[in-house]
Amino acid sequence: MALEELGLEEYQAFYQEVKKASFMQDPKMAVLLEKRGYQVYYLGKRVDGKLVVATIAYTKPMFGGLYMEINSGPISMEGVQLTDFYQELRGFAKKKGVLELLLKPYDSYQVFDSKGEAISEPREDAIQGLRELGYHFDGLQTGYPGGEPDWLYVKDMEKVTQADLTKSFSSKGRQLVKKAHSFGIHLRALTREELSIFKEITEKTSSRRSFSDKPLDYYQDLYDSFGSDAEFMIATLNFTEYEHQLQEELKKVADDLSQVQKMLMESPDSAKQKRRLQELERQKGTIDQRISEAEELKEQYGEEDVVLAGSLFLYTSHETVYLFSGSYTEFNRFYAPVLLQEYAMQETLRRDLPLYNFLGIQGIFDGSDGVLRFKQNFNGFIERKMGTFRYYPSPGKYKLIQWLKKITRRG
Repeated sequence: MALEELGLEEYQAFYQEVKKASFMQDPKMAVLLEKRGYQVYYLGKRVDGKLVVATIAYTKPMFGGLYMEINSGPISMEGVQLTDFYQELRGFAKKKGVLELLLKPYDSYQVFDSKGEAISEPREDAIQGLRELGYHFDGLQTGYPGGEPDWLYVKDMEKVTQADLTKSFSSKGRQLVKKAHSFGIHLRALTREELSIFKEITEKTSSRRSFSDKPLDYYQDLYDSFGSDAEFMIATLNFTEYEHQLQEELKKVADDLSQVQKMLMESPDSAKQKRRLQELERQKGTIDQRISEAEELKEQYGEEDVVLAGSLFLYTSHETVYLFSGSYTEFNRFYAPVLLQEYAMQETLRRDLPLYNFLGIQGIFDGSDGVLRFKQNFNGFIERKMGTFRYYPSPGKYKLIQWLKKITRRG
């Protein structure tokens, strides 16, 4: 049977039923796409009357016709072959007057461990199968082609508990979490009226890292579309409270130093107490330095809670998605993004979700990818998706329009 257009309710039920699905195929994402001006279709294929494959496809006008995209789809029941779906998709696109169909399959091409070492064979057959159907392949790429990654960093949460979450991190990750907790950072979710705070964070970060930021109304539309399944979280620190906390820590260390010094007067050759004295003096030096820094920050920011970093997390039926984030470099020393990640993973466990999706990395493993280094602290693995495929239902018309655009300088 050919592809058919589904109703929202049937698509929602199927989305809940399948074992794996991207957030890009969540019905709430369709709501967001419609808010952003796209025409959305719920497409499905049945075998013996039973729905076995479905997807969200969306279109927008382009010069001379329509542009259609399927991002991280389709979704399917386990073991279902997708060749017929991809074949029939071509006819559906042509029927709708599509000039260019862009397809980013959800299937993985290859799986790697956290360091980038392959732990599965590449699926060359899947790529070849689409090419044989007339889909043009953009090629296996690194970085962020078209602004989106083909390489994802993910963490399996099915065997993790709240009690051993931190233990599941790398050694460095555990150290960072412990250190970040020592500063007295507070985490909270923003209301819709406060989303300009998040926008300011991402705007500053995007200009620093040279990536394209979303407008404020996009975040507002996303907030409205996902409801309680979207959390715009921020990490804040009050430097007056922070200094007070440090002063209390200094008093305790000073008391401990006094006790150790007394013990050494009684037993001057005690190696244990000498080591303890060195450790306490090191701690005192660290706290003294932190107090000096806190006093400068308190003088600059006063009594207000200061935003250090922010992250947007989406919770779907299948995964938690770390979608957007940003931070202020002047506060890097407080490691606030680490606590935001820990919080979202705790929420993942509370919601009983099987996967934590950190999303994109470059796919380059020479140590140059700072985003990868950050995500490796949480001890996941890497999935390389198949990449981008394009189909032109009317190739002659498409080429003619591209030529006309070029000579009229419309492109």
